[in-house]
Amino acid sequence: MHKQNSDPDRQSVMSEMNDRTREVFRRVVEGYLETGEPVGSRTLTRTMSQKVSAATIRNVMQDLEYLGLLNAPHTSAGRMPTHLGLRMFVDGLLEVGDLDDADRAAIDGTLASNERDVTTLLDRVGSALSGATHGASLVLAPKHEAPIKHIEFVSLGPDRALVVLVFEDGHVENRVFAPPPGQTPSSMREAANFLNALAQGKTMSELRRVMADEIVKHRQDLDSLASALVESGIAVWAHDGEPNERLIVRGRANLLDGGAEEADLERIRTLFDDLERKRDIAEFLELTDEGEGVRIFIGSENKLFSLSGSSLVVSPYMNADRKIIGAVGVIGPTRLNYGRIVPIVDYTAQLIGRMLSGQR
Repeated sequence: MHKQNSDPDRQSVMSEMNDRTREVFRRVVEGYLETGEPVGSRTLTRTMSQKVSAATIRNVMQDLEYLGLLNAPHTSAGRMPTHLGLRMFVDGLLEVGDLDDADRAAIDGTLASNERDVTTLLDRVGSALSGATHGASLVLAPKHEAPIKHIEFVSLGPDRALVVLVFEDGHVENRVFAPPPGQTPSSMREAANFLNALAQGKTMSELRRVMADEIVKHRQDLDSLASALVESGIAVWAHDGEPNERLIVRGRANLLDGGAEEADLERIRTLFDDLERKRDIAEFLELTDEGEGVRIFIGSENKLFSLSGSSLVVSPYMNADRKIIGAVGVIGPTRLNYGRIVPIVDYTAQLIGRMLSGQR
């Protein structure tokens, strides 16, 4: 279920820790995840499995700080995990619990209606996931991958055009985009004819794979205006148009509440600004392209977003053919309750896969 991101160096550091050091490290991290506050040596003397002096614990903490696993945010003796420390904890010491009955019921409740619209279903799932985790949920909706029947370009003005995509299953998508300057009715017809000759029977993914080679081979046959229109028109689907068309975000308020520090609030606003303007949301799916299982990205590992102070717990979901078609995740502060969030995200991904495969 949980796909580890560990490497040999981290594994060797963990294996070289003695039992006392490992326990001090684990209790500091667990205390921080629970309270959000640094954990002091006196607190640990009351929770350690064996009686250990505060001085001994402070020495162990200093060793862990030297290794880059803990730091002291203030001059007090309390320590909290670094992002590297959280990574080590998640990979080597995290105990993932079973899905709580209340959480299962909340997610299962999204199946209560017979809603057939996929976007509405996924929106409901995202809201339930956000409510259960008290974080922000992200759901990447699947692309429509039926074979293409017809593509057409329609001029709406000097700097606006409409690209119409008709699928063989009757589904139609329309996108407005800015064409390259100087387009004419003739170049638009030429571009559409070129694409239709290639597109018959292909899905969008298959069409994009052959586009680059075909444009190179036929560039002399296509006038430059038509060639530029082909490239920009197909990019409307390659980059999925407006970001909210495929990336469903729910629970933003969960990250803005709770008495967060002003600096934290600013980082959260930065995150959502980043989400709202990001066009290439395919990166979200690429985070999960190494196979099944929940993956955890902490701080700067979270390459999709510019917000370094966040964690992303994400899992792909699959169709009936076991092909990854989308992803679902939870984003929040680095002190997420990973042991609880991981099974919720895992279960939600499996549920979405079953819903989209018609297996209620």
